[in-house]
Amino acid sequence: METLGPRIKQLRLEANLNKAALARRVGVSDVTISYWESGAIKQIGHERLVALAGALGCPLSALLDNDTSRPAPLFLRADGPPPWEGTEAKGIELPIELTPGQRWDGDCHLVTPAPGEALDYLNAGDLAAIAPSEIFRQPGLYLIEEAGRLALRRVQQDAKGELTFQRQNDATPTPYTPDCRLLGKVVALWRLETP
Repeated sequence: METLGPRIKQLRLEANLNKAALARRVGVSDVTISYWESGAIKQIGHERLVALAGALGCPLSALLDNDTSRPAPLFLRADGPPPWEGTEAKGIELPIELTPGQRWDGDCHLVTPAPGEALDYLNAGDLAAIAPSEIFRQPGLYLIEEAGRLALRRVQQDAKGELTFQRQNDATPTPYTPDCRLLGKVVALWRLETP
């Protein structure tokens, strides 16, 4: 994150925005933009990073990773394979400060719902960092394959140690069935702020 400030400034200039215009789009003061760019403020919250990427018209990966050749977030579709399979999709390594309480190692992929897709726990414009894994590591959101379709489910273990899956609006989890398979752990989730 050492080079985040200069990347913000570079992307702001490329977007032909002055500090005040960027500040209005993100919902902060122009002094805050100055502090971010100079490195005086090194920690930027999840929601502000997502808003900043949106205001600059760039993928979040352009802010988080110095390698600007990284692709934009991958589209997640209910029908089809996990978005990182069958492509040259590069993963990113998120700073530990952005994923508190997560136990995972390795790269993850930034995903967002494909246009017109309706998914539990992930709305249009939201962004999730998913670490590919077929292993249950800890309770939380997982990308799973369920009856041949991709879905996000809250996964945990019951009193017997068996996995259970919960839809967004269901109060009762459903038990593991042979047609369910874990594909990845959601290690971070950023919601699109609506005015």
